[in-house]
Amino acid sequence: MADKKMVEEITSMDVDFAQWYTDVVKKAELIDYTSVKGCMVIKPAGYAIWELIQRQLDDRFKAIGVENVYLPMFIPESLLQKEKDHVEGFAPEVAWVTQGGLQPLQERLCVRPTSETLFCDFYKNDIHSYRDLPRVYNQWCSVVRWEKETRPFLRSREFLWQEGHTAHATAEEAQEQTIKMLNVYADFCEDVLAIPVIKGQKTEKEKFAGAVATYAIEALMHDGKALQAGTSHNFGDGFAKAFEVQFTDKDNKLKYVNQTSWGVTTRLIGAIIMVHGDNEGLVLPPRVAPIQIGIIPIQQKKEGVLDKAYELKELLGKSFRVKVDDSEKTPGWKFAEAEMRGYPIRVEIGPKDMEAGKCVICRRDTREKLEVALSELEEKAGELLDTIQKEMLERARNRRDENTYSAVNMEEFEEIFREKSGFVKAMWCGNEECEISIKERLSVTSRCIPFVQEHIGDTCVCCGKPAGKMVYWGRAY
Repeated sequence: MADKKMVEEITSMDVDFAQWYTDVVKKAELIDYTSVKGCMVIKPAGYAIWELIQRQLDDRFKAIGVENVYLPMFIPESLLQKEKDHVEGFAPEVAWVTQGGLQPLQERLCVRPTSETLFCDFYKNDIHSYRDLPRVYNQWCSVVRWEKETRPFLRSREFLWQEGHTAHATAEEAQEQTIKMLNVYADFCEDVLAIPVIKGQKTEKEKFAGAVATYAIEALMHDGKALQAGTSHNFGDGFAKAFEVQFTDKDNKLKYVNQTSWGVTTRLIGAIIMVHGDNEGLVLPPRVAPIQIGIIPIQQKKEGVLDKAYELKELLGKSFRVKVDDSEKTPGWKFAEAEMRGYPIRVEIGPKDMEAGKCVICRRDTREKLEVALSELEEKAGELLDTIQKEMLERARNRRDENTYSAVNMEEFEEIFREKSGFVKAMWCGNEECEISIKERLSVTSRCIPFVQEHIGDTCVCCGKPAGKMVYWGRAY
């Protein structure tokens, strides 16, 4: 009865996906709510996932020459005002500091919603010659955006992220860097998070405020909604001109730098939950699971059982992240808890198993159980974790493809979004009015113009005029 209760506390995703999500993040102790409206406590289980994301992504950054820095969290208002499109894009979400101690400030300070303006101010004094370029910097920090509607990990007023800010001598180098970073994100999502993504360019309407072009990776969640999982922006020399970021080139002429910016956030944890989770709770890909193997001793009060469980932990702990559940709870409760927390593998060991020199391994993703000789456990666990990682990506990709549709006219387009949920591939004329019309009628937005184009038809799905671009459309978080 107790084992059943744990799962009953998680709403079925088919009944109410939003409530299922909230139940999982709370029950798996990833977050807690706070007295600060719209802000969350990221608890150890949640922060451990972020640390694994951070560590593995940071390694990939460093492998291609990215260096980490840290800039202030406050931006003077006059600095923010220098790039018109940028400030207009962020104005509704900015939090302001107006007083320092007991004194009103002479100039308001914005709590960073993003750091382009600060990096420009820094680069202006840091870059002088072509020999100083490129500057390929990144910072891990938090930012504040005063969101009206918040949801743990997906949208909170303060969130953790990394923001890369680079400066280059030429437009070509900046464009190359923009795409390179998008590819780093796409490979990371697929290799580490087991989340397949669509790579493409955002439309003019959806691009970042102040950018020449914005590129994104888009993922499909279990409920058929889209999630923007990462972005990479080419700024051209717009910010450089606003902030006078110049350098002397090889021809001894003064030129403006070309810049890029790119980032992913704790929203990735929300994506992991919504792509892989089920009605029992989290299902974590092994490469990002804080606990990869949970060991459950059966009849642990019997002589030698706990000792054997810890012996296995020592053996497996050399290669994997392992935890022994030696609490007083029943084995059934422990199984349910290990499932709810998303441990990729559960190892069960009891007196009978010890006599037979074996144990039982249970996969979290498929629930498949198999008996393994203790002498082969380390090798089998490694093979199984690799298999789980690979198969989780395959299943997510298959589910995305099964929920990706094509529409050649508005009638088909509306019918799909009325009856189903997922990505819809459809042609677009390039006119923003069509984008706005689709959003107003169906609450659907353009997700990206994919790099891999397909010919769905000759005319725009909205207005029927000639169309040259295929676009992914979807309902989004």
